[in-house]
Amino acid sequence: MLVISQSVIIPWHELQFQTMRAQGAGGQHVNKTDSAVWLRFDYRDSPSLPPLYKEGLERLADSRVHDGFIQIRVETHRSQDMNRKEAMSRLTELLKKAAWRPKARHATKPTRSAQRKRVEVKKRKGEIKSARGKPGLE
Repeated sequence: MLVISQSVIIPWHELQFQTMRAQGAGGQHVNKTDSAVWLRFDYRDSPSLPPLYKEGLERLADSRVHDGFIQIRVETHRSQDMNRKEAMSRLTELLKKAAWRPKARHATKPTRSAQRKRVEVKKRKGEIKSARGKPGLE
């Protein structure tokens, strides 16, 4: 099971893993082993994913999310197991990002004393600046 939060747990059977040969350097090892991992998760049909996450994924502008699927390809490590763990951690981060909501802002008004202090400071600054001129040029 993949634990996203205390209330959200995705069972293994909802995650699809596919292995393939990785690209790039690695010598003979890269030509013999399927170390790259492709993780595919159908979030629209997932009964374990709450609607909050699904709506967030629909709004998210991420190239890994499209057509109701999350697709993550990992080939950073030489080990297939490490790449699988990396793919699951990326999925967890993506789902947490999709569930994040900004705090609601509430309009506030400065207090009377704060307004009065602000005006007093402006007056003092103005007096200081007007005193900088040459004497006798009023």
